[in-house]
Amino acid sequence: MTIKLHCFGESGNSYKAALALQLSGLDWAPEKVDFFGGESRSDNYRAMNPMGEAPVLVDGDVTISQSGVIQQYITDKTGKFGGATQAETYEVLRWVLWDNHKLSSQAGMTRFLMNFLPEDKRPQEVIGFMTGRLKAAYDTLNTHLDGRDWIVGDGITNADLSCCGYLYYPEPFGFDRADWPHIDVWLARLSETPGWKHPYDLMPGHPDDRA
Repeated sequence: MTIKLHCFGESGNSYKAALALQLSGLDWAPEKVDFFGGESRSDNYRAMNPMGEAPVLVDGDVTISQSGVIQQYITDKTGKFGGATQAETYEVLRWVLWDNHKLSSQAGMTRFLMNFLPEDKRPQEVIGFMTGRLKAAYDTLNTHLDGRDWIVGDGITNADLSCCGYLYYPEPFGFDRADWPHIDVWLARLSETPGWKHPYDLMPGHPDDRA
């Protein structure tokens, strides 16, 4: 049975789940969520996910939301991306939680404020505050990746698939790969993995669709 992932191309959190599915080898297909048209706030969507967010994975009778939980479901189903030892498993979880709190949540909000609001409604003081906090997160990740191929262990884990969620997007949000050389090399290495796709190629939905 084909796994369905309710997602949209502009969503870095959706990308974390979609990329995990793509690299896992599982049979899956994306289902576009018209987020900007209000679909995630509709009664039908909230019946599937009361949190009103994307992504949502549907695998037969199993329905799961939140990217980190979806990643763990994929790990449980395939044995991939969870770490090779118990110590690595906890370290992967540590980085997934760090990303959700320190990196992706702030990158996603900053990118939204800078790109998806009308220009006259963009709160410059908030954007300045958020980009400052993001620089600290980029520095933490960049320092950790110095001398490492992957965030945890010797291969791709959910730590990588989570932390990269927003970092391939072209829209400005206070991140320039050239400023963070270890992150840059890591992102390049991940993108060379067989099956990898850019978020706008992996999921339906692109800012140009609303131009």
